[in-house]
Amino acid sequence: MTQPDAQTLGRVTRALRAQRIETPSWAYGNSGTRFKVFAQEGVPRDPYEKVADAAVVHQLTGVAPSVALHIPWDRVDDYADLAAFAKEQGITLGAINANVFQDDDYRLGSVTNPDPGVRRKAIGHLLECVDIMDATGSRDLKLWFSDGTNYPGQDDIRARQDRLAAALRETYDRLGVDQRLLLEYKLFEPAFYMTDVPDWGTAYAHCLELGERAQVVIDTGHHAPGTNIEFIVAVLLRAGRLGAFDFNSRFYADDDLMVGSADPFQLFRIMVEIVQAGALVPEAGIAFMLDQCHNIEPKIPAIIRSVLNVQEATAKALLVDALALAAAQRAGDVLGANAVVMDAYNTDVRPLLRELRTEQGLDPDPMAAYARSGYDDKIRAERADGQQAGWGA
Repeated sequence: MTQPDAQTLGRVTRALRAQRIETPSWAYGNSGTRFKVFAQEGVPRDPYEKVADAAVVHQLTGVAPSVALHIPWDRVDDYADLAAFAKEQGITLGAINANVFQDDDYRLGSVTNPDPGVRRKAIGHLLECVDIMDATGSRDLKLWFSDGTNYPGQDDIRARQDRLAAALRETYDRLGVDQRLLLEYKLFEPAFYMTDVPDWGTAYAHCLELGERAQVVIDTGHHAPGTNIEFIVAVLLRAGRLGAFDFNSRFYADDDLMVGSADPFQLFRIMVEIVQAGALVPEAGIAFMLDQCHNIEPKIPAIIRSVLNVQEATAKALLVDALALAAAQRAGDVLGANAVVMDAYNTDVRPLLRELRTEQGLDPDPMAAYARSGYDDKIRAERADGQQAGWGA
């Protein structure tokens, strides 16, 4: 690809300056796979320390000004105080993620459980999360349900959908006028025969039934191998129902590896659809979030690297020559259209991003800046005692 002209560079850098990527509080704690969670030194012991770590990521990257919370992992006595602390650190509290999958009562499901008492308990937690949103100023309630069945005949599939719809309706009706419900889907796991929200179509159907402030979350790791995720992105964008991404990566079955690590071209293709639809701007309302668990890699550097991976994919997507692409598509020029996309993907955007960070007063190399900062040594020393946060705290 020839070097982009000044006008193109100006357009690309303006878009990159406005980009926002939310990091997940749980990625800073001890989390991993169902096989083993490897504890690391310096891991936060409470939500305040998670927020402090998230603030460091934002200070070094300039594009991660919010951190998502997971309840009850991030439960505190005073959420307004936690929000005030985040503001002091230079960031805000983002999406509130509900947890209705770690209680023994949820063995047969949460909001779809055949026991009405269990369903009531689960819905109560969802409503509690909306209360927390009110206290933190959060816009988004993000819901993922592990509900499903392991065996044919275990439960009535249609009845479970009715129960799900009722729970979503009660929760949606509790939201404030500026708050949204984001519904996530996952192909399988931990239910292995049937998952109650297994795909984008199921999530979309429930969101349509609820109203305009119910939108779909695309978790990039929650699909069958070979799924064309960018097609799903395009369809939901067209319908105005794409509310958020959970960025991560998968290769076989699990889904919490660093975004863009296994298939950076897929991440680029997704971002091309976002850019071509004009949906990268914050006004489009799409929350770009990470949802990752760092088990063998150090937490903060892994999150920084993930943010950089999203930035690089976005920069390449912004370099796609939209006019040339449209002309080739109209002409039926198959190879020409593909070449336009591949030229952008094959462009090394790292020099552009380094220059952009320098213009913003940031270190051009956030990974190296973190290594030099001494923050890792500091938190290892300060957090040597106490109970580390993880999947249960």
